[in-house]
Amino acid sequence: MSVQKILVVDDDQDLRESMVEILQDAGLAVTGCERADKALVLLESDSFALVLLDLVMPGMGGMEALSRIRALAPATKVIMVTAFSTTENAVAAMRQGASDYLVKPFRNEELLAASKRVLEEARFEACGAALDAESALNCLANTLRRQILFGLKTCGPLRFMEICRHLNIADHTKVNFHLKILREAGFIEQDEKLYQLTARGRQILECVQFLMRRLGS
Repeated sequence: MSVQKILVVDDDQDLRESMVEILQDAGLAVTGCERADKALVLLESDSFALVLLDLVMPGMGGMEALSRIRALAPATKVIMVTAFSTTENAVAAMRQGASDYLVKPFRNEELLAASKRVLEEARFEACGAALDAESALNCLANTLRRQILFGLKTCGPLRFMEICRHLNIADHTKVNFHLKILREAGFIEQDEKLYQLTARGRQILECVQFLMRRLGS
């Protein structure tokens, strides 16, 4: 699936840079900024799956920023970051749409565990939205169509006869019919004589694989 970006918003430079470093060392894509108003500007121009948001900052505070983030980017998850004295406010923020909260000082493992858990929730919801269309469900319900999609993902662009050989199917009419259905659904495209996945096709396959892992876990 597409890279899930994280935005860390905290006016404490040392803490902010430490959080960014911890998350980056775990292989995550992270951006840091020191003010809530700057975070909103970034959210207008880029897509973030998760915002780690300090509750108490100069200027716009975390609670107001949370409200604006929920309106500006409803799919973006938010983890509030709070000091011991403001835990109740963090719980209140969760009632207003935050997914979780971290209490300062927190361990590196707590930061990583919370971030990965909320990112997993975001990915699950994104997959549910991608698979919600009736055309997508109809395509994926057919075993041969799924095999065609996974074959193109594994092998890359293929000619018609290469697809038939890959699937070990002699009935070329059947394969051609299912290729037509997949093209109409926007999952594959034909460039001259080659069939290949579209961006939507790749997204659908990634969602199917993600959901299969979730169901198997």
